[in-house]
Amino acid sequence: MTTQGLTRRAALLLPLLLAACGGDGEPQDFPALRYSYLPPIRLNVASVSIEPRFVPSGMAPDVSLRAPVHPVDALRAMAEDRLQAFGATGRAVFSIQDASLTRRGDVIDGSMAVRLDVYSADNQRAGFAEARISRQHTGDIDSLRGTLYDMVKAEMDAMNVEFEYQVRRVLRDWLTSGTAPAAPVEQAPLTVP
Repeated sequence: MTTQGLTRRAALLLPLLLAACGGDGEPQDFPALRYSYLPPIRLNVASVSIEPRFVPSGMAPDVSLRAPVHPVDALRAMAEDRLQAFGATGRAVFSIQDASLTRRGDVIDGSMAVRLDVYSADNQRAGFAEARISRQHTGDIDSLRGTLYDMVKAEMDAMNVEFEYQVRRVLRDWLTSGTAPAAPVEQAPLTVP
């Protein structure tokens, strides 16, 4: 076989080799979005729970589930990394109300909305803070996964700022800078039977 014949054969096989290796021109790994490098938001409550109340439809025009880091997961990571319970009573509930990415042609719209409710020891809602952001990408989309990742990252940068601002503005009486309370001590006999 001639060198020219080998070159043609290699050129024909290259797309098949790339497909077999998962090489569709898009990066396969995107770093997780975490927020532990940001200052924690310490709440004067005994517990913090996270409730994802938004479920992406997965049907066009929704493209949320095609993002390498789903927006709901990024918001959950923000709450896990930043919200800390530093009180002895009461509770806080972080709810994800919107985490959508939609695509119409060359336009991708993203929006996020979260709410933090604080409950007193007698389970009465004592206050809440809400944060909402939106972003839009317009133009050619060379890599949908890459564009969606960049959008979620940009949205989360904005959400971290807006969420902290709203919590510090509205729930300042529920913030603490102290240390976590000591765990309660259980009673135990000092003598061994």
